[in-house]
Amino acid sequence: MVNLVAAQKPLLQGLMKMAGVKPHAVEIEPGTVMNFWVPTETIKKPKKGEKEPKTISKPTKPVLVLIHGFAAEGIVTWQFQVGALTKKYSVYIPDLLFFGGSVTDKPDRSPKFQAECLVTGLRKLGVEKCRVVGFSYGGMVAFKIAELYTDFVEAMVVSGSILAMTDSISESTLSSIGFTSSSELLLPSSVKGLKALLSVATYKKLWFPDRLHKDFLEVMFTNRKERAELLEGLVISNKDETIHSFAQKIHLLWGENDQIFNLSLAQNMKEQLGDNASFQGIRKAGHLVHLERPCVYNRCLKRFLASMS
Repeated sequence: MVNLVAAQKPLLQGLMKMAGVKPHAVEIEPGTVMNFWVPTETIKKPKKGEKEPKTISKPTKPVLVLIHGFAAEGIVTWQFQVGALTKKYSVYIPDLLFFGGSVTDKPDRSPKFQAECLVTGLRKLGVEKCRVVGFSYGGMVAFKIAELYTDFVEAMVVSGSILAMTDSISESTLSSIGFTSSSELLLPSSVKGLKALLSVATYKKLWFPDRLHKDFLEVMFTNRKERAELLEGLVISNKDETIHSFAQKIHLLWGENDQIFNLSLAQNMKEQLGDNASFQGIRKAGHLVHLERPCVYNRCLKRFLASMS
């Protein structure tokens, strides 16, 4: 029987290519490869008969990097944003390690390692400066990039994320939505588990046939062992938490009905970040705000990015 989600992937990939981005694998170091969707004009294929690898040219517009969350790879997460952004920006959509074909044989599972690999990959693609948009898990990676590479990141937009997942935040967040562990929430192994994840991640309850849930589980939740290790590598002790002083402008763009990282967490984070941070809520949207209210989200995102010009 045909997997309906797998069958739709070529269509989504075709739409991404029409929007002006195409896939390109980058070797970060031996044993570590990251897949990126990059601006089509930056990849030059060799002429017929030539064996040289594709050559990379530098982006021609301001660079925008879109970093996905934990439940899906890059272009699935940002499918409604790419087409709205490629006219004014050189858009790069990475697949984090153990998502969308990105792999490593290194044992490090920390957001810091994801950030280091991601920046190495972007630099190999000719990116010298960028603005970063991070969602959920990708937001934590984005914060780490901004912390480690101050001159590389000009500004950030973060949705449904926090600076770091501490013991207390992890426990209180999971308890409030009725889950006992991050893996139970973010690595569902059954249709019932996936429905529970979607239920807490969205404002408006969605209905899909069980077969579609089953197909989504099969396609999107690969590398389960490694992803469970990523979740373990995410949580830090409360006593190890430090609030970094970010030089960049940071815009928190939130679904007002986010049940996973609620408004009070977002507002507290804004206070912690200080004067460089701004906050904007989007009504009738949950954790998956960019998928539930894409037109509103894109409008808010472009307005903030334009203010940085």
